[in-house]
Amino acid sequence: MEDALAETIPIRQFSGLPSGGAIPDRTTIMNFRHLLERYDLARQIFEAINIWLTDAGIIVKEGTLLDATIIETPSSTKNKTGKRAPEIHQTKKGNQWHFGMKAHIGVDAKTGLTHSFTTTATNEHDLNQAEYLLHGKEDFIFADSGYRGAESRKEFEGVGVDWHIAEIPSKVQLKAEYLKASIRAKVEHPFWIIKCQFGFTKARYRGLVKNDSKLAMLFALANVVRVDQMLRA
Repeated sequence: MEDALAETIPIRQFSGLPSGGAIPDRTTIMNFRHLLERYDLARQIFEAINIWLTDAGIIVKEGTLLDATIIETPSSTKNKTGKRAPEIHQTKKGNQWHFGMKAHIGVDAKTGLTHSFTTTATNEHDLNQAEYLLHGKEDFIFADSGYRGAESRKEFEGVGVDWHIAEIPSKVQLKAEYLKASIRAKVEHPFWIIKCQFGFTKARYRGLVKNDSKLAMLFALANVVRVDQMLRA
């Protein structure tokens, strides 16, 4: 960031720094990031942007799409503590082992904008985070097979929501499943933006708190990018 501010005029202008003025060094930038983490300000920025989008009528809050993605983290023990990153675990998906964290998101069904998210270790089951990804005004919820059985869980008793969960292969009705998948596809947009456009394919920070703050900023900015795409379209 220090190099980018020193060498790239548009980035300096975006940051509000005067032309030819002093550039904050890497220590100053890192200390500022630590302040964001300590006071949970990145989450507040994410929520403030979503309030703005809701007030503008962009986030409709009729239906929610649920999904999660694994983000790898360094498994090396070559650090001061001689241990792997705290709170990070490994899990097996298919025939491959993954060490890292998992980002769980709740997405507005109409726009594909992220309205809520949680950060956990990779061994956390998607279903355990479902209740934290809802805004409470849903008419319907779409999710993949990882959320099967959600409607019968205690935390969702008495919730008048239509659940549309991907069926197991033996029960597949192709036309209905294709329709579910086409609606559910919007949940991939935020992941595509933070991974492909922002390049966040591997976490660099140790621990869930730092990475949760990082994800809050990424999803907040991803929502802005998504709105820009919608306006251009």
